[in-house]
Amino acid sequence: MNEVLAALLGYAIGSIPFGLLLTRAAGMGDVRKIGSGNIGATNVLRTGNKGLAAATLLLDLAKGLAPVVIAGQLWGEVGQAFAAGAAVIGHCFPVWLGFKGGKGVATNAGVSFGLAWPVGLAYAFVWLSVLAIFRISSLAGMAAVVAAAAVAPLFGYPQFFPVLAAIALLIIYLHRTNIARLMKGEEPRVGGSKE
Repeated sequence: MNEVLAALLGYAIGSIPFGLLLTRAAGMGDVRKIGSGNIGATNVLRTGNKGLAAATLLLDLAKGLAPVVIAGQLWGEVGQAFAAGAAVIGHCFPVWLGFKGGKGVATNAGVSFGLAWPVGLAYAFVWLSVLAIFRISSLAGMAAVVAAAAVAPLFGYPQFFPVLAAIALLIIYLHRTNIARLMKGEEPRVGGSKE
């Protein structure tokens, strides 16, 4: 029962579409109608408003962090794992938007910090490093999610490897069109028209 409650908590918080809410509140319309059509920070950046994009990034990160921390206090590590997976699923498949959301990279950053801060630091380091070097958002995100799963057992958190690995597989799957463009050398850099 605790696992169900943790999952419901994670999904409820994770499914809040901050990117859409912020752009609408700012009078910029529906972010799903530009760029990649996603509700994440990378697509919000395509509105030209860096402040909104930064706010979306932080709020999407927070909605991954918050349920994991709360679940940990209430139900321990098992609850954390269920809340973590559900938070990312909520972001990617929010019921409020017909189950069409973002790709989960920023939310999973928050999840990683919530599960174990060393894993979160590794996530952030890989994400920012790859982004700085290649300036390709999708590549940085995929590298980070794989890194989080890989370092969890190395840093002494093997109990979180299954959920982080499952999340990584989901996020990589959601980036399948990006992978196809990467293989063709057609994936745009940050500031391009697609994600």
